[in-house]
Amino acid sequence: MSAPESGALAGTPAADGWWMPAEFEPHERCWMLWPERPDNWREEAGPAQAAFAAVAAAIARFEPVSVGVSAPQLAAARALLPARVALHVVAHDDCWMRDVGPTYLVSGRPELRGVHWRFNAWGGLDGGLYHPWDRDERVAIEVLSHEGRARYRAPIVIEGGAIHVDGQGTALLTEECVLNPNRNPGMTRERMEAVLRDYLGVRHCIWLGLGVYNDETDGHIDNLACFLGPGRVCLIWTDDRADPQYERSRAAGERLRAARDALGRRLEIIKLPMPGPLYMTAAEARGIRPSASCKPRRAAERLAASYVNFYFANGGIVMPLLDPRTDGQAAETLRRACPDREVLGVPAREILLGGGGIHCITQQVPDPRAARVRPGSPGAGGP
Repeated sequence: MSAPESGALAGTPAADGWWMPAEFEPHERCWMLWPERPDNWREEAGPAQAAFAAVAAAIARFEPVSVGVSAPQLAAARALLPARVALHVVAHDDCWMRDVGPTYLVSGRPELRGVHWRFNAWGGLDGGLYHPWDRDERVAIEVLSHEGRARYRAPIVIEGGAIHVDGQGTALLTEECVLNPNRNPGMTRERMEAVLRDYLGVRHCIWLGLGVYNDETDGHIDNLACFLGPGRVCLIWTDDRADPQYERSRAAGERLRAARDALGRRLEIIKLPMPGPLYMTAAEARGIRPSASCKPRRAAERLAASYVNFYFANGGIVMPLLDPRTDGQAAETLRRACPDREVLGVPAREILLGGGGIHCITQQVPDPRAARVRPGSPGAGGP
């Protein structure tokens, strides 16, 4: 094994007794980043900033929120964000905290550690979305340093949006993204699973095939499916056989029905309706300032819209409002599935125009004081 990167811990989280908890477990706070680049966000990022501020305000109703902001944007962010939202100077290339921030780990002790994944802007020079990405590569370091928490440096390129876990030993992933050679050329499924066992503390991986149609992340799981609780999975769904998403969701559903989790349980599948289809308008496209360093966004381009891309908060779910024809049905489905949580919708089209959703722009920090049992231990339950 090579020597650890400067400032990173030696060894692996699993060997040291650490694991990634589920997102539906208690949080200490939420982290976000502030949008600003005009070649990805229209009208000099003004509409996106308003949308991000609305998401931060909604989450702050349930738990503390911290936002990383570049130094030149501090005044603009402070003017739009509620006073209770904390601001910190964090340099970044774009604002996808889910993918560039740390993945937090727990151990049953009253402290946290983080995993610092390698990042190449969703594919590097082979389909990546912008370059350079060196400031994004350091976001996890800056966040963990600010919090005074130790970090592990992972040996693979992967994004936080490519991973969902149930906190009891199971990881949910897509082959389209995690096994894409533009992340880790030559990486086998077996080797990837070994790394995820080491760095997430999971014992079992459930692999779905393709993600949401036209998702520029190469099919992140957080747009397709997520754990709502132990043994319960939420899946984006359409009954329209003419929609390219139909076969993708149907195939995912078949794999989920055939799967078992790490504790041997069959999975309950909750279907969320697919919004749209939604497309970028000509007026929206005209508001983006093109550059050679960022993926172009064009009129009539289909947007990878999904209600699965929501954020679990303490006692709440903050979900994207994307389509008046389906927003209510999606919210009611989540209320029935999670009756102990308040479901709060926030307009999210401006976030979608930049390539993501509410889950993509957030990163939960688990509450280290929450009582937990290590996955796989006798107290972790069974089928």
